[in-house]
This record gives sequence, C-alpha cells and structure tokens, in this order.
Amino acid sequence: MKKNILFLALIMSLNSLCQQRPKLVVGIVVDQMKMEYLYRFSDDFSSNGFKRIMDNGYTFHNMHYNYAPTYTAPGHASIYTGTTPSTHGIVGNDWFNKATGKDMYCTDDASVKTIGDGTEKEGAMSPKNLLSTTITDELRMATNFKGKVIGMSIKDRGAILPAGHFANWAFWYSKSGAFISSTFYGPTLPNWVTEFNQEKQYMNYINKGWDLLKPVSTYNESLSDDNPYEGKLDKTKSPIFPYDLSKIYKEKGADVLRTTPFGNDILADLAMKAIEKEELGKDDITDFLTVSFSSTDYVGHTFGPRSMELQDTYLRLDQTLGVFLTYLDKTVGKDNYLLFLTADHAGAENSNYMKDNKYNVANVPSADIVKALKRYSDETFGVNLVLDYSNFNLFFNKEIIKQKGLDLTKVKQSFVSFLMSQDQVKRVYTEEEILASSGDDYFLSFISKGYDPKQNGEIVVLDKAGYMQYQDTGTTHGSPNSYDTHVPLLFYGTKVPKGELHAKKYITQIAPTLSQMLKIPFPNGTESEVLETLLDKK
Repeated sequence: MKKNILFLALIMSLNSLCQQRPKLVVGIVVDQMKMEYLYRFSDDFSSNGFKRIMDNGYTFHNMHYNYAPTYTAPGHASIYTGTTPSTHGIVGNDWFNKATGKDMYCTDDASVKTIGDGTEKEGAMSPKNLLSTTITDELRMATNFKGKVIGMSIKDRGAILPAGHFANWAFWYSKSGAFISSTFYGPTLPNWVTEFNQEKQYMNYINKGWDLLKPVSTYNESLSDDNPYEGKLDKTKSPIFPYDLSKIYKEKGADVLRTTPFGNDILADLAMKAIEKEELGKDDITDFLTVSFSSTDYVGHTFGPRSMELQDTYLRLDQTLGVFLTYLDKTVGKDNYLLFLTADHAGAENSNYMKDNKYNVANVPSADIVKALKRYSDETFGVNLVLDYSNFNLFFNKEIIKQKGLDLTKVKQSFVSFLMSQDQVKRVYTEEEILASSGDDYFLSFISKGYDPKQNGEIVVLDKAGYMQYQDTGTTHGSPNSYDTHVPLLFYGTKVPKGELHAKKYITQIAPTLSQMLKIPFPNGTESEVLETLLDKK
C-alpha cells in the first residue's frame, strides 16, 4: 500500500513539474543585431513584432558579451552554454589551431557526411568541437530524451551550436537553395524537409526582387541609398533599390538570398513547418526550437549599419516576427511557450564614415597587418617567424625559432614593441599575461575569457576603439568594445513578467536562467549566474 502511495506521489510530482514548464521554448538569435536598432527603428516597427515582445515581456537594455572575439560561432555557443570561449572551446568562426598546426572551422567534422542537396563540404558538420553542454542538451537529458530539440539557421554554425550535442536535428541553408543537415543527426532528411526543399520556395523571393518595404521617406534613420560606405550586392550596378534578384541569381545562384531580408523569411517558413510536422509543443514534455536569423549579418557586413538596406531588413524582420508570434499563439497557445530573442554580437560603425566626420580612425585590412609583421620579422631576425595572424592572434613558428637559437620570450617582446608602434593598436598581450589575468585590466579580462591556451596564439592584439581590421565598405565586429558587445535580450511568454532593466548583465547568464525557469540542470561549463529579475516571483 505504501509503495502504491509513493508511486502515485512520484507521478503527481512529475506531472506537476511538466505543467510548470512551457510546452515549447523558442530561442531566437538575430545575427549582428545592435540594441540600438530597437531604438533607432522603433517608430517604423509594427505593433506585432519587436514591440509586442517588448511591451508584453521583459527587456534587458544593457546586455553585453564579456569576452573577445565577438564573432558568430562563439556568440551562439556562449548564449547556449552559459560560458565563454575559454571554456566551451569555440574561439572563432574559423581559426588557426596551434595544437594541430592547421586551420579549422568551428563545426567541421570529417567523420560525417552531407544529407540533402548540398556539396560534400557544406554538410560535413557537427557540434563535436563544442566542449561544453548547452541548455538544449540539458533539456534533452532532463526529459529522458523525450523532449525534442531542433536547430535551424541560414548558417551552419547558427543551427548546430545552439542545438547542442544531443539535438534531434539541425538544418542549414546550402548553395543549392535547399536546407541540408549531416549524418550526425540521421541517415536521411525528414520527409517534411525534403518536401519543403522540393517546393523551392527561395525562388518565390528571388523572382519578387528586393524593393523598399515602405515609402522612401520612412528611411530617414539611414544614409542616402547610394553612399560611399556601403558595398554592392550586384557588382555591375550601384547599391540602390530596387534589386533585380533574378539577374543576380543567374550569376551567383541561390546564395544571393543570404544577403537579402528574404533569407530570414524562408527560415521562418521552415521554423513554422518544423513546429507543425514535428509537433513541437503539442504535449506536456518541453521541446526547444532554436532559430538564428543570419541575413541581418550578411546585409550588415555588405552594406553597413547606416544603410537603407539594413533598415529595410529590420523592418521586414519585424513583420516576419509578427507572423511567427501569431503562428505560435495559434499552434502552441499563448500561454504555452517561452521565447527569448538576443544577438550573437553587435557591430561597429564604418571607420571611413566616422573618419569623414572628423574622428581619427581607419580601416586596417588584416592582409596589410600580416605583410607588416612578416617584413618586420625579416628585417629584425633575418627570417619570417610569423606562422599565422588571424582573429587578432599572432602565432610564431617555434620550429624556426628553435633552429635559429632564438629566445622565444625575447622574440615575443620584440613583436610586442613593434605592434605597439602601430597607429591602430591600443594594447598587446602575451600568452603569459593573458593566463595570469586577475580581472583588474578591463580589456584583458575580455581577452582572457575568449582565450584557449591549447588553440590560441602567443600574442593577442587589441585595437583602439573605432578602428576595424576590414575593408572600406560595410562593417564587421570582433572587438571587446561596447559597439560589438551591446546586444538586445528580450524574454516573452510563459511566466515572464512585464518589465525592463537597465543594469549591466552578461550574455552568459541566459542559459543558467533558462535552467532555473525550466527546473533542469545547468550546462556543465557555466558559472551559473542568473538574471534574477526574471525569477523573482514578487
């Protein structure tokens, strides 16, 4: 009798826990989104997208990344693991790995193969290089692998890293215009993905072309349509609306969709199809869908943060979010899902734009830095000691240093002195300084959290604020400065209080906060600091 009572009590307890959890968690990452865009474009947003989330959910106005480099892959990994690259191991999108002496890509995995209509290289991807568990992994384990986890993005890294090690599926966009995956997740694509691909919905967007969503007078928050700080989508004409995507498609193929707002639209189409066909949020076991909108990053890199193209992309994304939220209301239920929206990094102003407005900064192409380093090495040591320079990391050829009988410490200090003489450089840190970081040096603490001694270089360079290691047009990111670290964080849905906070918080607090909200274990690499205002029942 007692055993029966205990068994019933356990069942009731488990049912109660399931009821406390949302039926579906939706994690949205908007690639290269600055918090400032929510302010700058606010007057032109509808009431159904960003504003609906902010007005009815919780807004963190002062959310930041706490490490460098601020790139896409580390950003997605940090959001979902609740830790930084020094722990989760994703130290860039691609990087030179000194342990292997080879270049590597964040999600490369030669042991798996492409499934779907993609090239051999496009699908040879998995999360194996991610060294920590994610919040999505912990949900899978907490539900005895009954809760589904699906990740998707235009970019492979934006789909794979958030979905974690135990995901049911991750899907990403290929050059063919189809969404693909890898054998890490299964032998063949689900039927519904194959059917989605066969419809070739990307052609609907390409045939429609890209013109302004609203009257040109709406875009008074941007520079003129043809300005010297934006690059080109079509190399044969000026970067002005409208864009004939059919013409560009004939030259570039389906890849052109990435650098338009419609990459976001087709991803939202896939997300809604996944909810329907995979029956996400249909029972009391929590599922998790991760959606990373990448086209904002492609448009930002190409056209820059002050372009009409970027503003139009955000106005269209606002409408897409409105459609998606309405779909969630109807299929999952208004009170049954928890949604958060953030970004994997922000982005810098174009350096030439600021220079033309009398701020003494410049673009410094990485290729020029590499040439200067090699020239200095030849002139000083009579040989090229530079093995690689990338992602602000300098690697030395230790074999040659040993052969020449040189002292590595003196070589490092010599290069530090040379780099400090360059106009764009603010500080230079050696491996020893980074590993001995106490946190007292503000920028060194960022570099330390982004540094893996097994993979990163012997020297890391910090540029002055406003300088970019990039081309003359568009923009990039990667620094520990606020323009690259300051991103939005919006929570909305099940048990999310209405409110806002202006105190500074960190991106690594998202995953452990979700753990507390879902009542599941923390990801194994996190420091477990949470966003208390979301958890305070008062």
